[in-house]
Amino acid sequence: MYLIAGLGNPGDKYDGTRHNMGFDVVTELIDRHHIPSSGIAMKALYGKGLLGGQKVMLMKPLTYMNLSGEAVQQFVHYYKIDPAEELIVIYDDIDLEPGQIRIRQKGSAGSHNGMKSVISCLGTAAFTRLRVGIGAKPEGWDLADYVLSRPGKEERVLIREAVTRAADAIELIVSGETEKAMSLYNSRI
Repeated sequence: MYLIAGLGNPGDKYDGTRHNMGFDVVTELIDRHHIPSSGIAMKALYGKGLLGGQKVMLMKPLTYMNLSGEAVQQFVHYYKIDPAEELIVIYDDIDLEPGQIRIRQKGSAGSHNGMKSVISCLGTAAFTRLRVGIGAKPEGWDLADYVLSRPGKEERVLIREAVTRAADAIELIVSGETEKAMSLYNSRI
């Protein structure tokens, strides 16, 4: 079974912000595949279902971004998920242009506090991650203010397309075609 964790911040206040790309991709997958909600447990909203014939669990940590690892770790341990083989974490990235996505099978957290939390709690960085580009913060902006802001009209179109492509990529990954997903989706838009 795959655990697909979309990182973000809970609550209406954060809906549509750049920092909630992980939540947005998970929502896209839930809608596409009619994954029912299983409720709230272990600090996350989650649901179980099938995606491409594979059993999956989709989750949105409710811990706020900086503590995302707590919820991911609890699910990994409880469901005996092998992070290297069965975990996919989705999150926003300021180092990618709006609309760009990037898939990696391992790596560092970079400057992303949610990923720092996941890696710290799991004790490994060897798991698949999909980053959704939100672009660099404008000069003079505070990073937190930027990632917690909502994109403008043109950016929203690019980001919406990226969310769709990210969901397409996740479908390939859970079907055992990670290399194909990386080949198709890691290029510039």
